[in-house]
Amino acid sequence: MRGECMTVRQQWAFVGIVVLLLGGGLLAATRILGDELFPITVGSKAPDFTATTVGGVPVTRTIADYKGDVVLLNIWATWCLPCRTEMPSMQALHDRFATKGLKVVAVSVDNPGTTQEIQQFRDEYGLTFDILHDASGAIKRDYQTTGVPETFVIGRDGIIRKKVIAAADWDSPANRALFAQLLGVPASASDAGTDSAGGAAVPVRP
Repeated sequence: MRGECMTVRQQWAFVGIVVLLLGGGLLAATRILGDELFPITVGSKAPDFTATTVGGVPVTRTIADYKGDVVLLNIWATWCLPCRTEMPSMQALHDRFATKGLKVVAVSVDNPGTTQEIQQFRDEYGLTFDILHDASGAIKRDYQTTGVPETFVIGRDGIIRKKVIAAADWDSPANRALFAQLLGVPASASDAGTDSAGGAAVPVRP
């Protein structure tokens, strides 16, 4: 009887070891192959991020601050020429749809101590949407970016609806129609506001 009891104990010990090994292997695979196993793409839930406002007393913002909103989340840097190219069209899109519920959020991944440069960039382009700074650059990892700019269109449900790797004309007719649809407003509402000004220095996507 005692021998049978030991056998049962041994079986449970073996099961425990197998579970630990499998768990350790899964954890290692997740860390090594995280991007491949869980890619952040269209249809994914938008990951959280932490960034601070620039100008005045810094205020921490996270994805939760935009819950229930349609969000254009742009990851950029002041030294990035394509970022400069697309910013006017983002401002134009903001002007068209801000009153309809669109939140344009541009998170700079410039190095720590560059708040002044970010403010100068904002003022130079007359940007009135949310300009944030993630000095740690963690948002690049969390959103699995490959460079700047990269932009994510997030629906009211927190799901990524569009992902663009490169500069884009965010005030193009196609993008106006997309945001009108996500905001649930008539397509004619996309005609309100101002047209984006100036030519592009580099090719941009529609």
